[in-house]
Amino acid sequence: MPVPNRIADFAPEMMEWRRDIHTHPELGFEEVRTSAIVAEKLASWGIEVHRGIGRTGVVGVLKGAREGSGSIGLRADMDALPMTEVNEFAHRSQIPGKMHACGHDGHTAMLLGAAKYLAETRNFAGTVNFIFQPGEEGYAGAAEMIKDGLFERFPCDAVYGIHNDPTAPLGTTRAVAGVVMANSDILAIRIKGRGGHGAQPHRTVDPVLVGAQVVAGLQAIASRRTDPLDSAVVSITQFHAGSADNVIPGEAELRGTVRTLTAATRDAVEKAIEEIATLTARAHGAEAVVEYTRLYPAAVNHEEQTNRAARAIGAVVGEEKVVRAAPPVMGGEDFAFMLQQRPGAFLFVGQAGRDGKGGTPVHNAGYDFNDDLLPVGAAYFARLVEQELS
Repeated sequence: MPVPNRIADFAPEMMEWRRDIHTHPELGFEEVRTSAIVAEKLASWGIEVHRGIGRTGVVGVLKGAREGSGSIGLRADMDALPMTEVNEFAHRSQIPGKMHACGHDGHTAMLLGAAKYLAETRNFAGTVNFIFQPGEEGYAGAAEMIKDGLFERFPCDAVYGIHNDPTAPLGTTRAVAGVVMANSDILAIRIKGRGGHGAQPHRTVDPVLVGAQVVAGLQAIASRRTDPLDSAVVSITQFHAGSADNVIPGEAELRGTVRTLTAATRDAVEKAIEEIATLTARAHGAEAVVEYTRLYPAAVNHEEQTNRAARAIGAVVGEEKVVRAAPPVMGGEDFAFMLQQRPGAFLFVGQAGRDGKGGTPVHNAGYDFNDDLLPVGAAYFARLVEQELS
């Protein structure tokens, strides 16, 4: 069963929705315009709409043509990233400093397409909850929706999500059980030294030197303190210090991200960061204060639901394009919170087409979602509902 003819028919509409959202990106918990568009379209198709869940989230509820007690949740994220787009096409971002660089515009359009199709056909028994989530990019919007009673108000026997993959050919899908994305944490290290004249470093405790030593030391966590068969990433992405060329500052700040796959490694890496930062600073006569914040847990797919999702996407793209064994991605994803609450699966579907179309990495200022994936994603969600709520 490839893409249904009806979904193929309104694929140009999905492209228009997607490009409109791309042109008007909104950051986490600012998705007022986007959520209004989602709510209006759902209501126009006769779907029951609930707004303001997790601040700017939207849930659409649709019952099938046949009686049934089963229920399923389908989730798409809506927020953009704080980046300035460099693309020059007509639907590029019109808001400086905001950009859909991860394809959430496409995820939203795909789920809207599935909602439109299922509202027309209702060829299932039970209830579908279309979950349009805010604030995935570092704001834990999934957790906010859960705190707002998402699964109590909208019961789901299982929940499913999808993400585009620019590294894989169009339609090629990773449907892997177990850990698929990493624990995602952030750290801030404030180093307190003693400032002074740049020509008299011996009268100072230079926090820039200390910070440089700390950065170098942290790299040993992955290379020397983590099992080579395990995975850990410690990336210092910001180093702030000083305001003049001839002044050694009194303080410096390092910030970065940490990714791990297991709870034990997460604990060990956090402890190692604290030790390396504080002891390195002390050796130089400075002080280091570490703030370690655990953001997202690892995303863990449930085996049964992963098998069900694989069967549904295989019916659309062909079973030969479904990859069942692949290493985890070290990126973070707050759909993990939903997978902690309900069984489910998170799939990665390739979007790289010919001539490099759709192949630009996510979180890149030149990224754009490949519209050729829209009918595929919509068909997957629709097929999954008809399969699971048969």
